[in-house]
Amino acid sequence: MPSQYASARRWSVLLAAVAVTAGVLPVGAEPTGRDLRITVYNSNLGVVSDRRGIEVKSGQSSFELADVPALIDPTSVHLKAPGGELSVLEQNFQYDLAGSDRILQRYLDANVEAVFKGGDLRSGSLLSFDGGTLVLRGSDGAVNLVNRAETMDLRLPSLPSGLRTRPTLVWWLDSRKGGTVPVELSYMTEGLNWHAEYVAVTNEKDTAIELSAWVSLENNSGASYENAELQLVAGEVQRVAPPQPMFKRGRVQMDAMAMAAPEQGFEEESFFEYHLYTLGRRTTLADRETKQIALFPTASGPVRKLYEYDGQRDAKKVSVLLETENKAELGLGMPLPAGKVRTYKADSRGLLQFIGEDQIDHTPRNEKVRLRMGNAFDVVGERADKEQRRISDRAEERDVEIKLRNRKDEAVQVIVREHFWGSWTLVRSSLPSTKKDASTAEFQVDVPKDGEAVLTFTVRTQW
Repeated sequence: MPSQYASARRWSVLLAAVAVTAGVLPVGAEPTGRDLRITVYNSNLGVVSDRRGIEVKSGQSSFELADVPALIDPTSVHLKAPGGELSVLEQNFQYDLAGSDRILQRYLDANVEAVFKGGDLRSGSLLSFDGGTLVLRGSDGAVNLVNRAETMDLRLPSLPSGLRTRPTLVWWLDSRKGGTVPVELSYMTEGLNWHAEYVAVTNEKDTAIELSAWVSLENNSGASYENAELQLVAGEVQRVAPPQPMFKRGRVQMDAMAMAAPEQGFEEESFFEYHLYTLGRRTTLADRETKQIALFPTASGPVRKLYEYDGQRDAKKVSVLLETENKAELGLGMPLPAGKVRTYKADSRGLLQFIGEDQIDHTPRNEKVRLRMGNAFDVVGERADKEQRRISDRAEERDVEIKLRNRKDEAVQVIVREHFWGSWTLVRSSLPSTKKDASTAEFQVDVPKDGEAVLTFTVRTQW
């Protein structure tokens, strides 16, 4: 088995070497004076602006560019010369890549030579192939089934025309003069994405919180972007359903992490109905890389610990939440992109311990931020429908009792949420209530330390 694997590997390496050796080089010289700008959206989309100088001939000629992402949207490509020195007559995206099976497909009915482990040589016309077998017809008309794993070498005269080693943009240009012409290339590509991740640390009494934010950028577009100006757009941008990618890449690997100094971090501004974050320095996004950059310096603000009981969803568990307000006068006050918030707290020895995580949506200034940490250990609930009465053909009443027990050494306040359907009215209640929406009521229940509190109410429902 190992020898078969080694043979197959050598055969694959040979085909790859043929493809690379015979690859088509760009017609123009290497571009000079490159200025790269990237805007990344949090919806698997990037917009690239690439300013460079290209070498062209006077009159009509072609120019090829292979350092483009594999997941580029070819219909979004736009090439222009700011000075109007050249015109684009034709634009093509060529993505017929020189993989081993693609090369063999081009050699169907053509002559190939297969060298076996013992040195035997067998040649013939390639009739067909699959993952394990080559079908060759010799000069005498005999048909041979060749095991691909047993071949040491597969000799092909040359790389078939039209195949590329990388996806390539090809233009047919008309230039007024020859030489270096400055151009601006812009396009959209999939495979670029970003999301925010937050780290929150509460104080000993859970009354204050420190919040820091990171941006995680993922590049799986099939190209690297060196020394680029980086901007991020936060918001939900409308897009038509994108076409299926023409060329697929492997999985993303986390290869790099970079921390930005505060003075070189992101500058935020409102942009249309979104928010735009511009990095104060240039950076490099390598292909198949996840990069993390500080979004803003650590901010501090007050926080409030809440207990919430929803007995209709879980009759026993009481949730624990942390709530703060995204206000400048409270220490925050910046637009927060959607992302995951991981929360920590120091223990009695000063070591940070993880206490929960939650996902926040895009949060503007002056809005509340509520983070669900988990379920309380020492506070539990109990809910029971005590009695249900039909009071008319289209109405009924239901008596509900909720018990909350607190085994902590301090009193707590629990927000009780109840959900109703149809047209409903609270006929009586042992505690005041607030109607949050058409189907939800809330009660605030004070539970003494190491004690119990009982909430009772009667709801009338009509249909």
